[in-house]
Amino acid sequence: MNIFNQFRETFFLKTTSALENDINELKNIRSNMKNNSNIDKDIKLLEYGLNGEKEIEYELKNANIGMFVIHDLNIVFEDLTSQIDYVIVTKAYTYLVECKNMIGNITINEHGEFKREYTYNNEKIVEGIYSPFRQALRHKEILKKIWLNKNNKLNILLYEKKFDRVYKPIVVLTNSKGLLNKRYAPKNIKDVTIRSDELIEYIKKDIDNYDKDYYLSKKNMEDFANGLLKLNVNKESYLVEKYQKSVNNDDKLIEKLKEYRKTKAYTKNIPAYYIFNDKELENLIKFKPKSLEELKKLKILEDIKIKLHGLEIINIINNIDL
Repeated sequence: MNIFNQFRETFFLKTTSALENDINELKNIRSNMKNNSNIDKDIKLLEYGLNGEKEIEYELKNANIGMFVIHDLNIVFEDLTSQIDYVIVTKAYTYLVECKNMIGNITINEHGEFKREYTYNNEKIVEGIYSPFRQALRHKEILKKIWLNKNNKLNILLYEKKFDRVYKPIVVLTNSKGLLNKRYAPKNIKDVTIRSDELIEYIKKDIDNYDKDYYLSKKNMEDFANGLLKLNVNKESYLVEKYQKSVNNDDKLIEKLKEYRKTKAYTKNIPAYYIFNDKELENLIKFKPKSLEELKKLKILEDIKIKLHGLEIINIINNIDL
């Protein structure tokens, strides 16, 4: 019996996603923030993206093809970085999946530009988005740079075409409610941009059309996938770093403003709340007015307090590293 008829399982060599960690960390940071609107929006977008990745995970687990999968492969080479949502190693191709879960209908025009259309507050919005196809190609480009760096000239001469053939960047859209219009898209983009419910049939068709003499064995597939997994690095999340810095700066600003209030009250021989009370302090931290005009507009402090202390308070806020 042919061994390929026996191997139908999907093996996940890495199942964790940076998105899950980022969401959990941002939720922890959120509890220490005064103004949550921006972080709430970012958490929601990350959760939306994670749901899209889970949709692909479900399809892969039930593929019945025989594959090794790496979820969320992060690569750093020299000054280049790449985050690949899924690497799927089959006996034919190795797919580099760029997953997109975006609201609205997606259109790819004759120039290969991606645009989405959706309705917000009863207003029709059409906007361009950074090409996920370009992102998928970038994954392959970085992997090739690593491969070229590791191989001598003879191996490059012998196997470069094989490298280019085996790695296949694809874009998978996971929004089941949206439409995908790629009628006028360039063929190279149209052929590799699919919906998640088309993914398994797409891979099966590729495998069927591949030269069977060049099929990889299960052992070769596993070794190849593990070699890619070794490239994975843990990296700091930009969003987590940004919001953690914001929280740290808030703590620093609270300390500075309290110090100012204490010193000013002592100098004037008046109660500290004459400078600003705790509720006013909370709003100063939350809104961080950058000018006297903004401070007046926000109505955080009474006019007399703004007149006497407003400029000094604004200077403190503007001199914190935000």
